[in-house]
Amino acid sequence: MKKLALAVALAVALPLTAQQELPVYLNEQKPLEERVEDALKRMTLREKINIIHAQSKFSAPGVPRLGIPELWCTDGPMGVRPEVMWDEWEQAKWTNDSCTAFPSLTCLAATWNPEMGQLYGKSIGAEARFRNKSVLLGPGVNIYRTPLCGRNFEYMGEDPYLASRMVVPYVQGVQSNGVSVCVKHFALNNNEINRHTSNPIVDDRTLYEIYLPAFKAAAVEGKAWSFMGGYNLFRGEHASYNPILMNQILKGEWKWDGAVISDWGAVHDTKTAVSGGLDMEFGSWTDGLSEGASNAYDNYWLATPYLKGIQDGTYSEDELNDKVRRVLRLTFRTAMDRNRPWGAMVSDAHKQACKTIGEEGVVLLRNEGSLLPIDLNKVKKIAVIGENAIKMMTVGGGSSSLKVKYEVTPLQGLKARIGNQAEIVYARGYVGDPTGEYNGVKTGQDLNDPRSAEELTAEAVEVAKHADIVLFFGGLNKSDHQDCEGTDRLTMDLPYNQNALIETLAAANPNLVVINISGTGVAMPWVNKVPSILQAWYLGNETGNTLASILMGDANPSGKLPYTYYASLEQCGAHKLGAYPGTKGVGALGEEVWDMPYNEGVFVGYRFTDKNKLKPTFPFGHGLSYTTFEYGKPTANSKTMNADGTLTVKVTVKNTGNRTGKEIVQLYIADKKASVARPVKELKGFQKITLAPGEEKEVSFTICKQALSFFDEAKHDWVAEPGKFEAIIAASATDIKGVVPFTLE
Repeated sequence: MKKLALAVALAVALPLTAQQELPVYLNEQKPLEERVEDALKRMTLREKINIIHAQSKFSAPGVPRLGIPELWCTDGPMGVRPEVMWDEWEQAKWTNDSCTAFPSLTCLAATWNPEMGQLYGKSIGAEARFRNKSVLLGPGVNIYRTPLCGRNFEYMGEDPYLASRMVVPYVQGVQSNGVSVCVKHFALNNNEINRHTSNPIVDDRTLYEIYLPAFKAAAVEGKAWSFMGGYNLFRGEHASYNPILMNQILKGEWKWDGAVISDWGAVHDTKTAVSGGLDMEFGSWTDGLSEGASNAYDNYWLATPYLKGIQDGTYSEDELNDKVRRVLRLTFRTAMDRNRPWGAMVSDAHKQACKTIGEEGVVLLRNEGSLLPIDLNKVKKIAVIGENAIKMMTVGGGSSSLKVKYEVTPLQGLKARIGNQAEIVYARGYVGDPTGEYNGVKTGQDLNDPRSAEELTAEAVEVAKHADIVLFFGGLNKSDHQDCEGTDRLTMDLPYNQNALIETLAAANPNLVVINISGTGVAMPWVNKVPSILQAWYLGNETGNTLASILMGDANPSGKLPYTYYASLEQCGAHKLGAYPGTKGVGALGEEVWDMPYNEGVFVGYRFTDKNKLKPTFPFGHGLSYTTFEYGKPTANSKTMNADGTLTVKVTVKNTGNRTGKEIVQLYIADKKASVARPVKELKGFQKITLAPGEEKEVSFTICKQALSFFDEAKHDWVAEPGKFEAIIAASATDIKGVVPFTLE
C-alpha cells in the first residue's frame, strides 16, 4: 500500500519514460480501457458506490485512496456558474468566480456557422478548465417545439439537422480543454411547465427524425463524454434512467461509452435508476423526495440503498461495474488528464469571441427604407426607448444565470460607439422587471420607477417625436414566464404592454427600429408598421458593443432564424392540435403525470407551416443583410442517383450590393412521393459564405442516401424509397432560389 501511495503522489511529476513503473491506471501511455479495468479491480464495493453519486451540490468524491480525484461539475451552457456552498445553494461569495457570459445558444444556432460553434465551445471550455471543472453541464439541444418553452434560449432551434451541425463543433471545442460536455436534456424535454411530470407520447418515427438527431450527432460525431437525462418521463419512465433512451438507444444503438448524469433532483427510486442506465446521481434531496437535512449524500438512491441491495443480492455488481467504468472513463479524460491546457478566464480573446458570435447571430428581420445601418451624416438625434436598453441580462433565467465582471448594456454600447457624433436621448417607455437578482447574484442595478404607464408612454412619445430615428429595445428578460427555467411563457405576446407602446411610437415617428431581445419568438402584430426589426437574443458581456456594431454598420448582420417566427400559437402544431400542456393522469406508481401527445408528429416548425400553407411572421432560415445577393440557377451532376452513390448540386451566389456580407445558402430535400406522410421539404445542408461587393462564389452540396431517408418504424431503420426527389436551393424556408429534380434509382 505504501508503494501505491508513493506512485500516486509522484505520478504528476514523473516523465513519460518513467511511467512504466506506475500502476496501469495511472499510466497515461496505456490504453484507456486497460487503465479503467486496472482501477476497477483495485476498488472496494464502497468505493464503487461512492464514485457514482454526489458528495456535494456539484462534485463527486473520486477515490482518494487510489489518487483518483474529485469530479467537479458546473452549470453552463453559456458561461461558468459562480460557486455555491458545499452543501447549500447559497453563494460561496468568492471574489474570483466571475466569468465571460457568452450569447444564448439560440444566437449560436442563428449564426448557421459551425466555426462559431467551435469558437464558442473552445472559449467556454477554457473558462471551465481555468476554474478546474471537469464537466460543463451543457449544451442543450432539445428541439424548439413550442415558442412558449421557458428554456428555448438555451437550445439550438427547431430543426434537427441545423442543431446537429452546430452541436458537434461546440462539443469538440469544449472537450479540447480536457473538460467534458454534458449534453442535455436527453430527451424530449421540450417544455418547462410540469417538467417533472410531463410524459410525452411520441411515435418512433418522430423520435428518431426530430428529437434524437442532435443528440446522436453529439454522441457519435462529437464523441461527448457525458450526457444528462431530463426531468420528464418517456413512455411512463423518467428520462434520466429510461431504459429505451439510455440502454437501448444511447448505449446500445449508438455504442456510446460515456457517463449518464442525472439532472439535479431527477432520481426517484433505486430499482429503476439501477436498471435504466443512469451512471451518476446528482442533486437528490436527503430522502429523494423532499428538501431536508444536509450531508445526507449516503441516502441518495444510488448510495446506501444501492449498496445494501447488492449485499443482499437484489442487484448484481455487474451493473454497478458498468457504471463505475463509465465514471472512470470520464475522470481519466478530464480530471486525470495531465496534458490538458490550463484554460483562461475573461480573457481578451473570450471577450472578442463573445462579440464575434453575437455579431454573426443577430438577425435583421426587416429593413424597409434602409433605416439601418444608421448614417450619422443624416442622423443627429437618436431616441433610445425601452427597459431592455438599460437592463443587464446575464443574471436570471435559471441555472444559466451568471456572475460577470462587466456587462455592456445597449445604451452604454451606443454611447461609447457614437460619442459626440449625435445626440442620444433615453426614455424608459415601460417598466418590466426592475429586479436583478438570482440565487444570490445581483446585478447591482436599481430599475424601480414610480411613474405610471401613462407618464412613461407620454415621455417616450415626446422623445420619439423630436428624433431622427427611434431605437426601441424591448422583448423578454429572463424572469419567470419569460425566458426562464422552471416556467413556460403564458402567451406569445410581448409583456408589459409593449405591443401598444410600439404602435404608439410608430405613429409618433415612422423611423422606428425595434430591437427584440429574447431567446424565442414573440408575436408582432405591429410588424407591418415598423420598418426595421432586429432579433437580438441575449448577447452576454458584450451585448451593447455587439448591437452598436450592428446598428452602426461596423458589422453586417448575417444571422438567420433557427426557428419559425409564428404569427400566433395557431401556427404551431403543438398548440393547433391541442397537445400542450397535456392531460393530467396517473403514472405506474400512482404519481401524477401529464400525458402530452405529440400529435403533430414530424411536422414541427416549418414542416407544419409548409404542410398547412401557413404564412408565419418570418420563416425558418430568414435573415437579411445590408447588402444583396443574387443566386444563379442550381445544377446537378446527374439526373439520377444510385442508392449507394451521391449527387452533387451546385449554385453560384453573387454579392450585388456595395458592402461585404455573408450569405447562408440552404439546401432542402423534397420527396415527391412516399409511402408515408413526409414534410414538403427538409433542411439537409447549408453553407455560410463571405462575399465582397461584386464577388461571386460557387457553393457545392453533396447529397447522399441519408439525406433522402425517413425512419421506418416497422424495420426500425432508415429507408430511402426509389422515386422522384427535388434538391431545393433557398435563402429561407420560403425564399426558394431554384429547384433541381432528380430520381433515386
